[in-house]
Amino acid sequence: MNVNNFKENFLLKLKELDRLNLSKKDYAITGSGPLAIRNLREANDVDILVTKAYFNELSKKYPPYDAKHIKIGNIEIWGDFINLTPKMEMVIKHSEIIEGYPFVTLQDTLSWKRFLNREKDQKDILMILAYIDN
Repeated sequence: MNVNNFKENFLLKLKELDRLNLSKKDYAITGSGPLAIRNLREANDVDILVTKAYFNELSKKYPPYDAKHIKIGNIEIWGDFINLTPKMEMVIKHSEIIEGYPFVTLQDTLSWKRFLNREKDQKDILMILAYIDN
């Protein structure tokens, strides 16, 4: 029996995202979300990547806390994706639908985490590679 309910906990967090009623064609869940939905590890919040046009639209309704991020409760909206920013629109367009939500693919998550290469990213990279190998 799996005692980890990372996926179930994350699905509960997504209820807050549902209340925002965002356009699913204009965002993809990123950060630890692609790992949590696969029950690999806990996600403390919900990070979503949005198209540049959608970020501009949302920033009129929800004031950004800096030039590239909006925070609404436990939802963090990103208008930037560091090394993948130039192909952000493509990352969103090619997201995977899991449980009815668009998620950044594991390959794009891997690319992003390899670029950041923080200690937590290194752990996630190993977890993603092991998951892909299975």
